[in-house]
Amino acid sequence: MLGIIGAMDVEVNSLKSAMEYCKIKNISGMNFCQGKIDGKDVVVVKSGIGKVNSAICTQILIDSFTVDSIINTGVAGALNPEIEICDIVISTTAQQHDVDVSPLGYAIGQIPDMESCEFHADTRLQSLAEKSIQSAGLPVNVFHGKVISGDQFISNTEKKMWLRQTFHGDCTEMEGAAIAQVCTLNEIPFLIIRAISDQADGKGKVDYPAFEKKAAENSISLLREMIKNY
Repeated sequence: MLGIIGAMDVEVNSLKSAMEYCKIKNISGMNFCQGKIDGKDVVVVKSGIGKVNSAICTQILIDSFTVDSIINTGVAGALNPEIEICDIVISTTAQQHDVDVSPLGYAIGQIPDMESCEFHADTRLQSLAEKSIQSAGLPVNVFHGKVISGDQFISNTEKKMWLRQTFHGDCTEMEGAAIAQVCTLNEIPFLIIRAISDQADGKGKVDYPAFEKKAAENSISLLREMIKNY
């Protein structure tokens, strides 16, 4: 059983429409849609925006649906200057950028009592994504890189540069690293797929609504190919 999480309707509605034998179960205000896509058993859910919502959603998928892998699909702001709007980032690692216990001697982004501040995406799922890129036929560039997450919409060039320099992230969003942390603690393979909706700079508030839908469609197109090959 593959668990698929998106934060918003635009990130999951087309997947729900493609499902066969869909059964909906509401838990903690979230509708978990269980069925088949391309003959594969899946659970698709909209978590809501932010790290708390996505962490709760992930734990429910693990506890109530016994998923064996989780993929998080959605949009993000670019930090890497080589990445353009509508390009795709496949996660290698994920980290939370708004964790700060530095007054107690921890590095920014480090969670106390955890072995690592970075969570590593499953190499098998990364390979599956790589193999699916060609058949998806997307007219965009695909990057493998680091996803950083925080409960903030980044639309400030100075903050963007700080995030890039401090965490060496390739894109920034609001859910992926929380999903990654829960999966890591539960020893569940995960992957984050992010299509770029904006450049996380001063134009972000204008670019995001203009490109959100197209970026989400690119992320879903790659995910659909992955499901076929899962």
